[in-house]
Amino acid sequence: MPRRTATLLASLVMLIALICAGMVIPVPYSEMYPGPTTNTLGEDEGEPVLQISGHKTYPTSGHLDMVTVRVTGAEYRMNLFASVVGWLKHDSLVVPHKTLYPEGQTAEQSDQQNAEEFTQSLESAKVAAFKQLDIPVGSQTVVASVVKDAPADGKLHAGDVIKAVDGTAVKANTDVAKLVTRHKPGEQAVFTVIPAKEAAAAQKKGKRPEGPTKDVAVTTAKAKDGRSVVGIQAGIDYTFPFNVDIKLADVSGPSAGLMFALGIIDKLTPEDLTGGKFVAGTGTIDADGKVGPIGGIAMKVVGARNKGAEYFLTPKDNCASVVDDHPDGLRLVKVDTIQDALKSLEKIRKGDTAGLPSCPANK
Repeated sequence: MPRRTATLLASLVMLIALICAGMVIPVPYSEMYPGPTTNTLGEDEGEPVLQISGHKTYPTSGHLDMVTVRVTGAEYRMNLFASVVGWLKHDSLVVPHKTLYPEGQTAEQSDQQNAEEFTQSLESAKVAAFKQLDIPVGSQTVVASVVKDAPADGKLHAGDVIKAVDGTAVKANTDVAKLVTRHKPGEQAVFTVIPAKEAAAAQKKGKRPEGPTKDVAVTTAKAKDGRSVVGIQAGIDYTFPFNVDIKLADVSGPSAGLMFALGIIDKLTPEDLTGGKFVAGTGTIDADGKVGPIGGIAMKVVGARNKGAEYFLTPKDNCASVVDDHPDGLRLVKVDTIQDALKSLEKIRKGDTAGLPSCPANK
């Protein structure tokens, strides 16, 4: 066999061997790619995404799209060949597996955490929207969670409304820890609560839970730092003067908060926020309307542009990671608060786009 032919055959065999090896060698990476985008002003599976009852609503036009990313599953193990292909593609992103699934966290735990974050983001979106519209929102301190095998386990329950500790009225969720730590470890703290079942029944009727209450004595334990604890996390539960339900399947995480808040405002006000324009965006939101950064934004801007978006509301702290590499024809609009977003939407519907606060170019 001529030497040149032998060399080519050997190279071919080696290439095939490398490809085969690449297809079986696992690497610690996962893949992200654009997921569905949904117009918060529109419908999902034949039902309005935002369903408001008990208050006048107004017609809307255009789009206020929330965007998502899809990720490979927790049990999926990417091979070397797939990771190289993913790195070369513009519409996918290869990231360390532990970025999406922290070590020690099961797939079920990850799903549960994402679902809880989604639920919390919806509550924050409603509160932020209502505050922006000067619609009163009630709040109360509740047991958000109970640590298993802690002193409060079996005595206090998630959803219990905490009215007082040792007879001192609780006015904010931060009061609970302060009142408990007044005790020495081993002493009893007495919680005055409205049980979760009664509280849920009142809220279902659109009423603020007021009673009946019961006293629950819990023996404190000593934390690692020496403080007295009972093993609960105190949180805030909000009550609203009318119902806002969000119907959206197969979505989790906190990143749709901003767009849901804007969608609620649009439906509750006569002003058409978009003026018929196609606006997408992302960002967490807190009860005071502060917009926070999110993950996977590189894939979210691709998904938004593929759907037809012209403008993308971008959290200020995400600008640097996406400004130099985003699809043509998509204007990145920097936002830090819900007020920023509303001001930018006003410029967009009026055609005053020269004054939009865009993400600054990296230098």
